[in-house]
Parts: sequence; C-alpha cells; structure tokens
Amino acid sequence: MRRALRQTDFQMRRVLVLIVFAGGFLLLLGRALEMQVLEKHFFKRQGDARHLRTVEIPAHRGDIYDRHGEPLAISTPVDTVWLNPQDVEPDKLAVLCKTLSMDCGVLKNRVRGATAKEFLYVRRHIEPELGNSVKQLKLKGVYVNREYKRYYPAGEVSAHVLGFTDIDDQGQEGIELAYDKWLTGTPGKKRILRDRFGTAVEDIEGIASPEPGKNLYLSIDKSLQYMAYRHLKAAVKKHHAISGSVVMLDVTTGEVLAMVNQPSFNPNDRTQLRPGVSRNRAVTDVFEPGSTMKPFTIAAALATGRWHPSDNVKVAPGYYRVQGNLIKDSRNYGKLDLGGIILKSSNVGVSKVALSLTPEHQLDMYSKFGFGVLTGSGFPGEQSGDLRTHNVSEFERATMSFGYSISVTALQLARAYAIIGSGGINYPASFVRLNQESQGTRVISTKISQQLIEMMKHVVSAQGTAERAEIRNYKVAGKTGTVRKFISGGYAEDRHIALFAGLAPASRPRVAMVVMINEPRDGKYFGGLVAAPVFAKIMSETLRILNVAPDDLKLVNSKHSGYQA
Repeated sequence: MRRALRQTDFQMRRVLVLIVFAGGFLLLLGRALEMQVLEKHFFKRQGDARHLRTVEIPAHRGDIYDRHGEPLAISTPVDTVWLNPQDVEPDKLAVLCKTLSMDCGVLKNRVRGATAKEFLYVRRHIEPELGNSVKQLKLKGVYVNREYKRYYPAGEVSAHVLGFTDIDDQGQEGIELAYDKWLTGTPGKKRILRDRFGTAVEDIEGIASPEPGKNLYLSIDKSLQYMAYRHLKAAVKKHHAISGSVVMLDVTTGEVLAMVNQPSFNPNDRTQLRPGVSRNRAVTDVFEPGSTMKPFTIAAALATGRWHPSDNVKVAPGYYRVQGNLIKDSRNYGKLDLGGIILKSSNVGVSKVALSLTPEHQLDMYSKFGFGVLTGSGFPGEQSGDLRTHNVSEFERATMSFGYSISVTALQLARAYAIIGSGGINYPASFVRLNQESQGTRVISTKISQQLIEMMKHVVSAQGTAERAEIRNYKVAGKTGTVRKFISGGYAEDRHIALFAGLAPASRPRVAMVVMINEPRDGKYFGGLVAAPVFAKIMSETLRILNVAPDDLKLVNSKHSGYQA
C-alpha cells in the first residue's frame, strides 16, 4: 500500500511539474505573441530608435561666376567630426586626438564640461581623407558628417564684392548675403542604420533628395577685376595712402564691370575677417566729391535753356563772396565760358552759374543724377550719401556746385558719370549679368550729354588738370577732384582725397570709371597727379581687353608715322 501511495505521489508531482512547465510555456508563448503581434510596432520603434537614424543630407550652395563663366565662389565637400559626450568613451579619445593632431587634454576638458549635452563639435571642415580615417577608428559616440566649405579662387581680388559665408555656409557679407536665398539649397533627408558604435553601416532609404542652390552670374569681368586691383594696390602703396577704390561701369547697361578696394582681405582665411577691412568701401563709405561735381552743375544750367556752352562768366578777381564767405580759385582767370569753367576747374565760375539757377532746379538735377539716393544695386550696406534739398543756404548751394556740403559713394559717382556717357540715360547699377536690355530713365538730353563730354575732353589735355589721364589711341573725357577732408572744427590742410572720374572712348563712351585715393601721404595729393595716372593705366588695359576700337585715329597716325599732328 505504501508503494502505491509513493507511486501516486510521484505521478502527482510529475503532473504538477508538467503543469508548471506548460503554464510557463504558455506564458512565454503569450508574451512572445504579445511582443510579436500585439506590440510589434512599439518594439520596432524602440529598436529603430537605437539603430536607425534620420540624418540630413547637406545641399550644395550655388556657385558664383563672373560674366564669362569664370568661377568666383565655389563650394567643396568637407567633413565635420562631432561626438556625443554621453556616449563617448574618454579613454578612447587619445587615438582620436592623435588622428586629428589635437591637444587631447583640451578635448577631454571640453567633453567633461558638456556631459549634459548630446552634441559637441570636435573639428569642422576637414579634408574628406582625414574624415575617412576618423570613421575607420569606429569609436563609440564619435561621428563624421559631410558638409560644404566655400572657396574663393580670386582670393582678395574680389573679396569686397563677393563677401563671404560663415562656417555654416550662410552668406554674411556682399553678394553672398544679398543673394543668400538664391544660392542656398534645400537639404535632403535619409534613414540610415548604425552599429553599436554609432557608425553608419547602411543607407536604409532616401526620404527627400537635396536640392542644390542656384548658380549666380555676376556682371563682374574677372580679367578687369584682377587688372584694376593690381593697379590700385600699386598706387595706394606708392602714395602711402590710407585706402583707395576703383569702380568701373558699362555705360550702356549700368553693369558693374569691376569694383576693387584697398586694403583688402582673403576670404579663404577667416583670421582676416575684420569689420574694418571686410566692408566694401566703394558702396559703404561716403566722401565729398570735390570738383568732380562741377559737370553736373553745368548740366543743370544747360538744361534750363538759358545757358549755352559759349556763355561767359566773369571770374575775376579770382575770388567771390557769398553770404560773407570767400570762394577762391587757384588764380585769376578773368572770364571763362562754361567749358573753360570745367577746363580750369573754377570754383568761382561754377558757383556763379549755380546761384543763377533756382534752388529747386539745381538740387533736383543732382537728385536725377542719383546723388542722395541708392543706386538700385541692392548691395548690402550701401549708403545713399547726403544731399540736402530743403532749407539750403546760398553758400551751401555754391559749395555743392564744386563738391562740398554733399557726400557720395564711389559707386554713386561712377553711375552719375555713366549717365553722361550713356547719352543722358540713368540705368540702375547692377552686380548681376543682364541678359536683356536694361530699362533706364532719361535725365538730360543727348545734346547736353555730348556738350558735357566735349567740355571734359579738354580737361584731359595739356591745357587741363588731367593730362596724365590721356590714353594712347583713345579720347578720354573726365574731371579731376582734390578734396580737403573734413575734421572736427573744419577742413584739414594736410589731409586730402584725390579723385578722377571719366569716360572712354569719348566719341562713343563704353566705360565709366572712378578712381579714389584716400589721403595720399607722399607729398602729392592732387587728383591730376595721383588718381588720373591710375585711371589711364586701368582704362587703357580695359579698352584692350574689351576689344573697343580706337577713336583717336589722328593720334594713331602721329604715333606710328613720326609726323607731328
């Protein structure tokens, strides 16, 4: 009987064990069913969260070209190394530092100070080859992303026009800023699989393709830009000047063919990006234009119909009082016609002409030539200068007539001379290449513009103030300016701006140019001695590069035949 009881007890225990195992199996089966069927989406999300990542695909920033398709700004692929301070293994950082040639102590301190964060840059914009070396280390929590870095082939030559981007490839100055939306692309997205070290091992799917930014073609001619930069830099160095600018416009369209400044900077070297050097002085800095303003006063007089080029003005005895203030010429010229006022640069003569006009007519003509208003270029930071149009005294009107009590930019002055060269049409200044004819506004008649050009042609001669602006085989029309700089308490006796503004070829102008040299300090400061020779060198090469036919055939014959003209 005892044996039967023991056998029964054994069978019960066996049944109980089987029930327990069966129950456990059913529980595991139920849990597996729950995980695989009922909660599969939850666990899939958890797994994806640990191994799948949606990452951004950087978009290529649009390139910038000159008017002939020569590259001025391009984006090149680079790599950026970053880490997650919460995942990285500090004892493995030494090999990373060695690969990147970094101070490991500095990096470890940065990591310790960012333990609450999930993102920390290690090194940005490194060569892709070095980025691949970091990837091969397979360090936990260390990642390598692809980015783009802006490169400027022309370096400092076009720096002020192009501006630059920041380290995130966003425009900060110049054309890069003005056309940032146009140049900036739309990043794409893709889903990738990472291993346990965080290294991307497989692209799972593309979500959105990156859309590159649009390319931009500027009006700038790279050859002219290089040449103008070279001559300006030499002139600023020669005359020990503080700074200088050259602006060159196509008079038929308003396009900026070249714009250079000194001192300049290299946008490829971020250590040189300082506000005082990186601003485009030709559009942001204003100055009093001096005698380069006189042709516009004469234009206002001619536009009344009461003045003619042959009309004479008594300028004796060489000075003139206006409201108790003395206006002087360099000498007593006795009597001058309107062309003679331009030729001899008579302050007395142009003041008398200006005061014969109504204030409204004089100041309105200045406004039509673009003084006191923006040029329409859209360049960031462009200044409109200063032109008072209300409550202007007679003395102020007189000084405005020869370029004081008014301020302009180099671009404004070049655009005003381009209006004369275009036959009286004002075209908005453009830094972008125009593919169709630009629409302009008439400022003066073609007849008046031709009369002004004829007057300014005599300035560029042995009898005028700008003999050194002469160009072999071409006729030049222009005007010098020598401006005393305004300082606290009045005008300085030893600080000047030397200017020359002109057109060539004078018979059918193609190019307008302004040369401004700020504070030459080698003993020479007159516009005819400092700025005019720079104009001649740049304009001579410009007309050759643009293949503009000579218009001074008499000079051509005399130079090559040996006969005196």
